[in-house]
Amino acid sequence: MKEARYFYVPDLENSNELTEGEAVHAIRVLRMKNGEEMFLLDGKGHVATAEVALVTSKHCMFSIKEIKEEHKSWHGNITLAIAPTKMLDRIEWMAEKATEIGFDKLAFLDCHFSERKVLKTERIEKIVISAVKQSRKAWMPRIEGMVPCMDFIKQSRQGRKYIAHCYDQFERKDLFEELSKRAADEDITVMIGPEGDFSVGEVETAIRAGYESVSLGKSRLRTETAGLYAVMAAQLSLREK
Repeated sequence: MKEARYFYVPDLENSNELTEGEAVHAIRVLRMKNGEEMFLLDGKGHVATAEVALVTSKHCMFSIKEIKEEHKSWHGNITLAIAPTKMLDRIEWMAEKATEIGFDKLAFLDCHFSERKVLKTERIEKIVISAVKQSRKAWMPRIEGMVPCMDFIKQSRQGRKYIAHCYDQFERKDLFEELSKRAADEDITVMIGPEGDFSVGEVETAIRAGYESVSLGKSRLRTETAGLYAVMAAQLSLREK
């Protein structure tokens, strides 16, 4: 049986042609021909069964047979706000794996101790799209650009909010245990700091803004590992039984 081919089409209901990058992959790499079956994802919950209608040297047109709406396999919304690492490949790895697990939003923080102060999201968005196709997910996380940590804290958000840190002067509860106690449809936001942790001032500000002070267990985790742990913990508490 021929392997199913999945492509990302952001405006699925109003499109009949693959984007340039997806078309190149379909034509030059997969060598798809007229009449071949393909599956299209828009990252917003829709999956279409289609077939190749016309292939040229640079274009791949398709004809949609059926569009289905798929519900997320988890309740509520999961937001991960994280300070990107100096070595960007580590945060790219985390974004890929977290997408395969499933979450809703990835935001980047510019913290007091951040090693990286500038971040272009284009490459991360491409990695996330690839992960969505690989894991065949109808829902794709939204990627937001870097914002100052204090600005992110001040933003209004629904549901439960957590800041994970390593300071002993603040009482910390275990994130997974706290998530296990909460309602199954509440939104979840988890903040993860840089390798040097959040500053004391950032933690204090977050707590005053309603963020709950948490730990991620007894091990001291690297930033990207902590981010992936947070997404997995949220998934386990929000997933449909």
